[in-house]
Amino acid sequence: MKALRFEQCGTPDVLVHRDIPTPALNAGEVLVKIHAAAINPSDVKIVSGLFGGAVPRTPGRDFAGVVVEGNALVGKHVWGSGAGFGFRRDGAHADYVVLPASWLSEKPASLSMAEAAAVGAPFVTAWHALVDVGSLKKRETLLITGGLGAVGRAATQVARHLGARVIVAARSEAANDADDLIDLSKANLPDAVRKATWGKGTDLVLDAVGGAMFEPSLKSLAVGGRHLAITSVGQKRVEFDLADFYHNRSALLGVDTAKLSGEEIAGILDRLRAAFDDGSFKKPALRQWAFDQAVDAYRSTASGEAAAKNVLIMN
Repeated sequence: MKALRFEQCGTPDVLVHRDIPTPALNAGEVLVKIHAAAINPSDVKIVSGLFGGAVPRTPGRDFAGVVVEGNALVGKHVWGSGAGFGFRRDGAHADYVVLPASWLSEKPASLSMAEAAAVGAPFVTAWHALVDVGSLKKRETLLITGGLGAVGRAATQVARHLGARVIVAARSEAANDADDLIDLSKANLPDAVRKATWGKGTDLVLDAVGGAMFEPSLKSLAVGGRHLAITSVGQKRVEFDLADFYHNRSALLGVDTAKLSGEEIAGILDRLRAAFDDGSFKKPALRQWAFDQAVDAYRSTASGEAAAKNVLIMN
């Protein structure tokens, strides 16, 4: 089969197309013919070596395809976001991928293969953070920093689906589905959040920036508010006033979807499927690339230029 491989870690330029053996199945596994596979920023980081793991390796977390071998699931249209794909095991940027049958989720009927492949990591992260970790409730207020990125836009849809109010903070006034937008180039975040919440503060913050935004996000919480940390751009070490933190009865929660099992990811995708099929969630914007253009597609993702998700279409 054809596969995209990295035999050393580095920029997208280390990626090469190779003909490799189609993987054999172990007990309980299935073989999926890949029809489409997304390229996430995390895939670029995996190729760079940030996640560790042995090489050579096939990258690619998110995919959609058809089960062609394994068990009674043969012929099933599936989507997935593989646990450890690209660093602990070979991923989906290939003609086929092998994985345990328990990791599979049926693709939403309302989405094409390319659209389904574009959902994975951002929506899995948003759902896990807001529902499983943050316990976001109806009529609560959610603040999202970096809210115009893929995870932020997914989180906006998840939060509104749950009946929460959404405030997005970003250094842009680009179109979005939030109830309120705070332009960080013009406003102080804690002050703007207090103004938007009638002095209360936000119940939950999904901090998709971290670094210099960590303390302003923390200061935006209402009494008893929860802060979800999922990344830290620019700097890993942060400072905050510990007395203010405990007097406010704040909670700090870490979210790392790389620690989710394949079964946990499949369970989240099962819940997402229903929301896509009933029209609660929008179809993702995407840009399609032929598989032989994969290196250019990776470069596009690495540059941050893509306004839509880059998706590889397999022959």
